[in-house]
Amino acid sequence: MKTLELLQNRSLQIPLNISWYLSDLGQSQGLQELYIRQSPQRLKTLREHAIAQSAISSNRIEGVQIERSRVGTVVFGNPPLKDRDEEEVAGYRDALNLIHAEPRLPLSETNIMRLHKLCRGQIWDAGKYKEKPVDIIELLPNGERRIRFQSVPPSETPSQLCRSIELWETLSVERGVSALILLAAFNLDFLCIHPFRDGNGRVSRLLLLQTCYLAGIEVGRYVSLERLIEEHRERYYETLEQSSHRWHQGKHDPWPYIGYLLFIIKKAYDEFEQRAGAITAPRGEKTAFVEAAIKRQTEEFRVSDLQKACPGVSLDLIRKVLKHLKGTEVECLGRGHSARWRKLN
Repeated sequence: MKTLELLQNRSLQIPLNISWYLSDLGQSQGLQELYIRQSPQRLKTLREHAIAQSAISSNRIEGVQIERSRVGTVVFGNPPLKDRDEEEVAGYRDALNLIHAEPRLPLSETNIMRLHKLCRGQIWDAGKYKEKPVDIIELLPNGERRIRFQSVPPSETPSQLCRSIELWETLSVERGVSALILLAAFNLDFLCIHPFRDGNGRVSRLLLLQTCYLAGIEVGRYVSLERLIEEHRERYYETLEQSSHRWHQGKHDPWPYIGYLLFIIKKAYDEFEQRAGAITAPRGEKTAFVEAAIKRQTEEFRVSDLQKACPGVSLDLIRKVLKHLKGTEVECLGRGHSARWRKLN
């Protein structure tokens, strides 16, 4: 809530490194559309791997592990579960399937409770707010634990979570703040509110995937964001600690944690592009990609704007498409490389 309030009040100035991430991710989103349309069978395999890795990694971060030989059976089958750990991994899989099946699943108190209930399995307080104060505990490499943050009191938790959802919706509609910054800010506020007795980290990672989908970021469908967070776990704890300091007073610095999540999403896109980029685009696919980018233009544009919107597409092809559409769908308003164009309808 506190981070979203700072964004609503325009109290934060975006650092240069965050601007770089936003620019890079904008280009990656352009490639995303091209790759997703290329090889459904290849992407189906990526989706299956991502689900398995996400279910295992998100739970392993919290110390929940199952036998390697049981991963495929638990994640993709419906076997009798041997113990509590298998129950939680299977529950996380069910939560992932819900988000994947409904990529526009609304961000609401009801759905957050639903995700918590799924990923916590049959535990007594699954899908329920915490009843007692809960401190955010960091598990150190040597197995010891330390108090890193005191979360919101139980009496204030429901109102603060609902207020965070309300702010997220308002700012999303206003479009004055990047959707990427909003989803990262919401994630930070959720972790600081810490609404549940246990399972907050897992739900936060499910919410990261859910809000990415709502923002049009599909990469988590093919590359496990949870696995990348696990691989950079130390940075996760470090940035969360930096950004939660003085959160209760609204005087915290959210950018370390926001930057961390943007870094994770960028890493996912890099991996996705490496895997999917090896697929040869079908004949005419890139032409359709450029045509779609032109249709999305709402104002006058330059060839350079189309290059940014269509990374991986040659300049010659962009010019060829414009030439083909000239006079029927677009018109050129000048001469030379920097000439402006506009749509005719």
